[in-house]
Amino acid sequence: MKDISILIGGKAGFGIDKSSLVIASILNQLGYSIYVYRDYPSLIRGGHTFSIIRASDGSIASHKDKIDILLALNQDTVNLHKARLSGGSVVVYDSDSIKPETVDGPWKAMPVPLAGIVKAEGGQEIMRNVCIIGAMAKAAGVSWQIAEGVLRRHFPKEIDVNLKIAERGYTASQEAFKIDQLNNPPRSLLSGNEALALGLINGGLDAYLAYPMTPSSPILHSLAGLAGEFGLKVIHPESEISVMLMALGFSYAGKKVAVGTSGGGFCLMTEGLSFSGMAELPVVVIMGQRPGPSTGLPTYSSQADLHFVLNAGQGEFPRFLVAPGDAEEAYYWAGVSLNIASKFQVPAIILSDKNMGEGTYVFDLAKAAGNFREESPAEWDGKGEYKRYLNTSGGVSLLAFPPDKDAVIKVNSYEHDEMGITTEDPEATVKMQDKRLRKETLIKDELKRYETVKIYGNKRSETVLLCWGSNKGVCEEVAKKLNVKAVQVVVLSPFPVEKLKDALAGANKIIAVESNATAQLVRLINSFGSGVHGKVLKYDGRPFSVEELTKKIEGLMR
Repeated sequence: MKDISILIGGKAGFGIDKSSLVIASILNQLGYSIYVYRDYPSLIRGGHTFSIIRASDGSIASHKDKIDILLALNQDTVNLHKARLSGGSVVVYDSDSIKPETVDGPWKAMPVPLAGIVKAEGGQEIMRNVCIIGAMAKAAGVSWQIAEGVLRRHFPKEIDVNLKIAERGYTASQEAFKIDQLNNPPRSLLSGNEALALGLINGGLDAYLAYPMTPSSPILHSLAGLAGEFGLKVIHPESEISVMLMALGFSYAGKKVAVGTSGGGFCLMTEGLSFSGMAELPVVVIMGQRPGPSTGLPTYSSQADLHFVLNAGQGEFPRFLVAPGDAEEAYYWAGVSLNIASKFQVPAIILSDKNMGEGTYVFDLAKAAGNFREESPAEWDGKGEYKRYLNTSGGVSLLAFPPDKDAVIKVNSYEHDEMGITTEDPEATVKMQDKRLRKETLIKDELKRYETVKIYGNKRSETVLLCWGSNKGVCEEVAKKLNVKAVQVVVLSPFPVEKLKDALAGANKIIAVESNATAQLVRLINSFGSGVHGKVLKYDGRPFSVEELTKKIEGLMR
C-alpha cells in the first residue's frame, strides 16, 4: 500500500496522542511521508479523542475521511467511526470492552483482549494502547523488529513490561495486508508548534513568554525543555497582559523576544501591541486561532481572526503578519519574523491555528531553512547625542540599549519627539506618525526577496484554489488531483498585491477555501481590487478532508 490511513480512538486519558505519534514513527521507519490530525474535546478525562495517522509515498499535509485500519479502544470509537470503513478495511478492537456484533461488516475484524493481556502482564490500564499498537503492526505486515525499535524510543520507562504487552498484542493479531517498505530513509517528525519553537531559536530568540492557551501552549512547553541548552529565558507570567508588557521590557533591553497565545489572550495583549507600535519595540506574537466568539471551541481550529490581528490595537502603525501552512514554513517564517521585527522595530505576528500547530508532519530541515540567515538590528555608533526616535528617511532609528552610559534611552507610549519626550505638538505628532508609517515601504521592499505567495498544481490552469494557513496542504493535494492551480497567500501584511496578481493572472475561476464563515481572506483581497468567483467555507472547527474538499470543488467547477 502506498497511501494508508489509521484511526485510533478512545477516551481522553487513554494515551491517544502518544499512540498516534508512535504509529506515525513506525510508518516513518518504512519511508513514508506522514501527517497526523488530532481531535480531542476540552476535557482532561472522558469524552471522545481520536487521531488520524496518514502515511503516503508522496508529500502530504492533510487527512482523508476513509480509513484502512480502525484501532478501537472503546465502544464509542466503533460507533462514531464505523462509517469511515470500507470492504478492505481492518478493525482491531478490544474484545474485553467492545461488543463484537457492533463491529460486524464487510471489513476484517480482529478482536484482541487488551484488558486481559495488560492485567496478565501486570501493566497499567493505559498500556492497552501499547497492546493495540502491537496488534496494528502485525495486521499491517510490519515486522516486530521495526515496531520494537520504535517502542523502545518512545517508552523508555517501564520498557520491559510495555514490550511484553505489545508483543502479546502482536501475537494475538494476524496479518491482513502488508505495507510496503519504501526506499526513503526515516525523517524527523515535528508538529507545527515544535517547528515554530525551533524556528524562533534559529532566528536568535533570547526570551519567550506565554500564558498557556490552546493551541499555542506546546510552544511554551517545547521552549521550556530547550531553555538550558540554548540559554533562553522562558517565563510563564500570571496573565497575557503581563506577558506582553514583560516582553516589551526584554525588547527595550535589546533582546529578541516572542510571545504566544490564542484569540482570548491576544485580546488582552492588544494595548501592549499598540505600545509596541508607538514605542517601536520589536516583538513577535504567535497567535494560534481557534473558533470564537469568546471561549468558542477551545480545542478546535479556525481561521476567523485574520481581520482581528490586522486591525488590533488603537491607532495606526505598521505590522508584519504571516500565516505559515505547515511545519517547514512555520520553522522558516518564525526566524524571518524575528528578523523583520528586530530590523524594522515593529510587532510581527505569526498567525497559526490548531490544525497547523498541532498537526504532525515529516520535516526536512534543509528545505525548511531555505535562504534564511539571522540578522542584527542597526545600532547607534556612540557618536553625538543619541535620539531614540531619530527621524530617518526610512523611519527606522538606530538602537542603543541599557546600560549604555553615553545614551539616554527613553521609550514612550505617549506621542513623543525624537528624544522620546512626551509631546502634544501638532507638527511633532505628524512628523513621528509619518516616520513610523514609512517603515511599511521598507518592509515591502524587504519582502521582495521572499516567497510571499506560492503556487502549486497545474500552473497553466484557469481554475485556482485560493488559500492561506493550514488549508495549504489539502488545497495542494486537491489541486493536483483535479489538475488545477492552487495559490497560497503566505504574508498577509504588508499585503503582496503584485505577487498575488501575478499568481492569479489568466484565471477565470478563483475559488477561495477558508476555515471561517465570512471569507476573511476574500474580504482582504477585495480591498485591493482582486475578485473571487466562488467560496468554500468550513467553520465547524474541523479541517477539510481530501474527499470533502474534492467534492465541493468539483461541484463549483461544473
